[in-house]
Amino acid sequence: MEYEVLNSIRIGIVGGGQLAKMMAASAMKFGFSIFILEKVKNTPCENLATEILYGDWDDPSNLLKLANKVDIVTLENEFVDAKSLSFLEKNSYKLFPYSKTIALVQDKLVQKKVLNDAGISVAPFAKIESKNDIILEAKKLGWPIILKKRRNGYDGKGNATIHDKKDIDAAWDKLDGENQELYVESFCNFSSELAVMITRSTNGEIATYPIVESIQKNHICHKVKAPADINKITASKALELSIKAVETIDGVGSFGIEMFYKDNEIILNEMAPRVHNSGHYTIEACQCSQFENHIRAILGLPLGSTKMIAPAAVMVNILGDKNGSGYPNGIEDAFKIDNAHIHIYGKKTSTIGRKMGHVTALGSTINEAEKTANLAASLIHFGE
Repeated sequence: MEYEVLNSIRIGIVGGGQLAKMMAASAMKFGFSIFILEKVKNTPCENLATEILYGDWDDPSNLLKLANKVDIVTLENEFVDAKSLSFLEKNSYKLFPYSKTIALVQDKLVQKKVLNDAGISVAPFAKIESKNDIILEAKKLGWPIILKKRRNGYDGKGNATIHDKKDIDAAWDKLDGENQELYVESFCNFSSELAVMITRSTNGEIATYPIVESIQKNHICHKVKAPADINKITASKALELSIKAVETIDGVGSFGIEMFYKDNEIILNEMAPRVHNSGHYTIEACQCSQFENHIRAILGLPLGSTKMIAPAAVMVNILGDKNGSGYPNGIEDAFKIDNAHIHIYGKKTSTIGRKMGHVTALGSTINEAEKTANLAASLIHFGE
């Protein structure tokens, strides 16, 4: 550990959303100070930051202003331009994950190529530049086909399923194909979606969390069940693939790996170079959360145990019901539910489908935990 006084460490986070907030809460347990660079005001992490800077995070001058105030810089999202991030490293500032890691992940077509070249199983994919390319690739890959944004797509906002030629125009317009770089990949008729958090330290130490099952609705993560109901051989395959993916991009910090599972085959869907929604359950369910281990990893501190403290855990996302206030209506009733761990992110406004909070419950079985988490989450509503 290079830092002389541990509790004087200043950590800069690019982005001030709920992921930054949960990272900050973990870091503050150790006396660390948090500095934020954000584009807009009234973000969830503002009330935890020692200082918050406002400005375009793709502007190297703003990144350097943040770096000048802290000992180390990390990210809560993969949308910061990798070339801009590289200015920090060129000026001898510490950045984790590395800019080269972000460059290999933030463009999803590049990500697919890198993983495929490393021998990691991914769905067949192809670059496209026109609507006609979609038709040509569909002839090779078969219908249906998934059209995706190469950059800045999340929670279903960057995907469109095309069942046949009649769907192309609508999908192209949805993803703004005239102005956005897109690619296509084969539709995977999976039996379930799996995910795992992998934390890798600056010294190469790796911590792996349990494989979980994620339930999606409208391309948005609705629920996470830990551990996934899979056999040990499948879980071992999934962990091996996920570790290889993180090592391939020389990842440092916590990484979310999303996978498709079908007929005992594991196919890597996407990876996120950051703490991830599928790992929120670790705050209550594991001895050391993905957020705390991320902080430990980027500082080169020993990683904490990822062992679950209960046999089962279920996390349910709370999404905006309507466009309107970010106040959590019904939270008083949710507080009455025993063993429900409620997280409200503090977003000022709600939009339909926006992630506003989550509930985690532990139990002796998945069914027990799911019942508790579902009940508490159902009582909270946003946008009213």
